[in-house]
Amino acid sequence: MKKLSLLFLLLISNYVFAQNFDINTLKELNLNRNRNLDASMRFISNSEYAAGIAAPLFVCGLGLATKDSSMLHKGVNVSVAVIANTGATYLLKRIVNRDRPGVSYPFLQPLENKTKHSFPSGHTSNAFCIATSISLNFRKWYLIAPSYLWASSVGYARMHMGVHYPSDVFAGALLGAGSAWISYQANKKMNSYWIKKKLTKTF
Repeated sequence: MKKLSLLFLLLISNYVFAQNFDINTLKELNLNRNRNLDASMRFISNSEYAAGIAAPLFVCGLGLATKDSSMLHKGVNVSVAVIANTGATYLLKRIVNRDRPGVSYPFLQPLENKTKHSFPSGHTSNAFCIATSISLNFRKWYLIAPSYLWASSVGYARMHMGVHYPSDVFAGALLGAGSAWISYQANKKMNSYWIKKKLTKTF
């Protein structure tokens, strides 16, 4: 009984600490932000929408234009990762249904008028999905470094704007990277299956 009580107290303490860290960090970033950067942060945040469409289309288009089946295959892989991640994020947002920080803490100064579906951060999730998918498919440092720098900037922008807790952003980054990795691994297994099937038919 004492062990159970101790475990319960430990869980409660961790929860309270996590909650305090969440709001204290967001309060510091949002209320003490450099307001001259507000427009830039909005631009970085909104860039996720354009990148989510442009990145898959560009890679697919490049593959079609150059008749490079490998490039086209990578473009399809990026596209599938983004679609899968968008669906997973949408479902998780509605299952958790967490209010936005500005609803629970009116002293914050959110730069967007949103009230629900805070967890996880969809912008961060898609940004890290794109960055991870590009990194896995191309494995070039000059693509990987700027991709993750951009994705991290999107996550920071969401906190600067006061519309997501740090835990929302962290969860979004994990979900996005995880969706891209799962999609990449599933794609590899499917390719191996079809290659083996073709070899079997040939011989």
